[in-house]
Amino acid sequence: MMFDFSSVIEILPDLNKSFFQTLYMVGVSLAAAIVVGLPIGIVLFVTDRGLFLENVAVKNILGFVVNMIRSIPFIILMVLLFPLTKMITGTTIGPTAASVSLSVAAIPFFARLVEQALREIDKGVIEAAVSIGATPWMIIKDVLLPEAKPGIIQGINITAISLVAYSAMAGIIGGGGIGDLAIRFGYNRYDDTIMFTTVVILICLVQLIQYGGDFIAKKVDKR
Repeated sequence: MMFDFSSVIEILPDLNKSFFQTLYMVGVSLAAAIVVGLPIGIVLFVTDRGLFLENVAVKNILGFVVNMIRSIPFIILMVLLFPLTKMITGTTIGPTAASVSLSVAAIPFFARLVEQALREIDKGVIEAAVSIGATPWMIIKDVLLPEAKPGIIQGINITAISLVAYSAMAGIIGGGGIGDLAIRFGYNRYDDTIMFTTVVILICLVQLIQYGGDFIAKKVDKR
């Protein structure tokens, strides 16, 4: 493998642009995952058997939809969502267009992580809240979310890292970001230096996200 760092210097403006495109895609889709996926995860948990909002029909239907979307490989999901992406953004290429499919992929992924975090709560705490007459909203707001906060933050962390990988795949069909740069300037031009540089950048980004998420989760964990 031959390394020519002059090629990296030549594409520094493109590299800088691609990096911020990746941050943009991850940021937009992560925000969508939190805003939409968090309520879905809560509903999946509280409608389960034996809980205060038990509803088998809602649980099964919502669970089926979540599992169905999660089972579709991301690259295929992007293609399937082209009509929706075109309708929302007016185009099927670029970071904004890629953010649509990234959001759709991230929402059910994060919802399951939220559900899992809620399942780790001691059932006795929930039963105690129910016994004193707390409303479902009060239980969710004052018991479930505070108790599951560290797990939810870790879920955000895991989702963000997964979105970095997904955003790189979006480059295959012109989604922009680091992945698109790696394909256009690295793979298509057989430039090992650029390929290596993009991989290092993605690794560093993932490490920063992991470290930041772990730090915050430890800070909020009062157990």
